[in-house]
Amino acid sequence: MSDKPSKDDELAGTEQPFVQHLMELRDRLLYCIYGIAVAVAVLAIWPGPNGLIDFIAHPIKMHMPPDSKLIAVGVFTPFFVPLKVLMMVGILAVLPWLMYQLWAFVAPGLYVHEKKFALPLIIFGSLLAYVGIAFVQFFVLDKMFAFIQGFTPDSVAATPDIASYVEAILSLYLAFGMAFQVPIVVMLLVRFGIVEIAKLKSFRGYFIVLAFIIAAVVTPPDVISQLALAIPMCLLYEVGIVAAGWFVKASKKPEDAEPDQV
Repeated sequence: MSDKPSKDDELAGTEQPFVQHLMELRDRLLYCIYGIAVAVAVLAIWPGPNGLIDFIAHPIKMHMPPDSKLIAVGVFTPFFVPLKVLMMVGILAVLPWLMYQLWAFVAPGLYVHEKKFALPLIIFGSLLAYVGIAFVQFFVLDKMFAFIQGFTPDSVAATPDIASYVEAILSLYLAFGMAFQVPIVVMLLVRFGIVEIAKLKSFRGYFIVLAFIIAAVVTPPDVISQLALAIPMCLLYEVGIVAAGWFVKASKKPEDAEPDQV
């Protein structure tokens, strides 16, 4: 049994009234809105809504006939779609800021050793989300549209609606951005004792099946995009298992890392 006196809980006495929590939540939400507003204002100036539309439409236009354009079917589509894209890109641009505000809200309830690794996890998670979205923009969309256009008869002119196109790629951005968070989820599950690393390793085969099921549900009905989501999820699951072992050791309390003295 250890002779070392137990240390006081460092969170003792830090409890705040419920109203103060609501005020803190209000402030953090306002900071999020301010960040998004600044990003949207900057993007509206450069590259502007037209530049953003041209950028996200580039993958499909590469597989359309020369000089062809996307069409706007709805009456208000030419107005609302650029605003939607502008807002979407603005939120993505300040994703680390939004994640920081979430961390700042819960930080008072974290121990010092937990706060130490919160910001690296936010940065790592934001980076993974950006990698997932870039993977969609620069690889998945090109291969997917090449596959789909290969089935279009010569007598049919493929002129997609810009609103449906934006809706489709938004769902892909969201799906890949969330799917690429697999290592973060695995690390947190292990860190909080919800599951052990040995269980994750034995669950590997089931996760592969689960990854392909998720890919079949959240992606368009083409094999390219489904494989492009399922295979990275499986690889990231392995990365999460390896990183979880290191994360658990590195994020332990200092006294937990020391052996008991008899």
